[in-house]
Amino acid sequence: MAGVNARTSVRPPARRLQLLEATVWPAEVAGYWAIAPLLRRFGRGDQHPVLTLPGFGAGDNSLTPLRWTLRGQGYWVHAWNLGRNIGPSARIVDGMRARIEELHAEHHRTVTLIGQSLGGVYARLLAREQPDMVRQVITLGSPYRMVGGDKSAVQRLWKSVEHLHDGDLHLNDLAESERTPLAVPATSIYSRTDGVAPWQTCIDVVSEHAENIEVRSSHVGMGLNPAVILAVLDRLAQHEGDWRPFAAPAPLRAWYPRPATWHERNVGAAPTG
Repeated sequence: MAGVNARTSVRPPARRLQLLEATVWPAEVAGYWAIAPLLRRFGRGDQHPVLTLPGFGAGDNSLTPLRWTLRGQGYWVHAWNLGRNIGPSARIVDGMRARIEELHAEHHRTVTLIGQSLGGVYARLLAREQPDMVRQVITLGSPYRMVGGDKSAVQRLWKSVEHLHDGDLHLNDLAESERTPLAVPATSIYSRTDGVAPWQTCIDVVSEHAENIEVRSSHVGMGLNPAVILAVLDRLAQHEGDWRPFAAPAPLRAWYPRPATWHERNVGAAPTG
């Protein structure tokens, strides 16, 4: 793992960002309800299936607003129905695989995977396993580039349940840079004001089918942050096989700062675009 050793370990988000999580979230809720009447302008979706995967410690309720919104725009959006996300237990790992197979068979179409935080880490690994069943992957504040030595704000809680992680998804076997590139389009949505996951571990190497979208958001509020929802709707609206990078509408460009891209050796000094 020479690439991993070449970089500085990433520390948890600053304490002030962790404290801001609780204060920013109400504003994101208000923003969510403010944009709801504007969503009709996006038109109706193509009714392809979407599966949402919640973050660590959360359950389906955490992404209810996002599912409700996407359903209203014309997509078949499904919860994972696996209870609270305690990490990669055998029940959760096997359940996610079965859920993707079930939705693919039910709709006869590939499935978009939307994962928040740890749910997005799962989504990328599952898309590598089942590329013929997955349409694209969208991650929301997902630290899929964390390696040994890196820490999030929930590290102690993770350690306390690590003994339950008996699934075979192999989160820690390889660094992201050593894994096979995703065969499907991938959008990584992240925020430098994330108070839980270090934003530097939530970004991708930009390529023909991989992009990063920066927003101003808390970690827990990404599922209802207006900028996130509009970006997700834009990604879902693309025709399968005709993926293009996100371009913010001119009136909303201030919502989307210039995104960073991953540079292994410079991660300790904050990657830049």
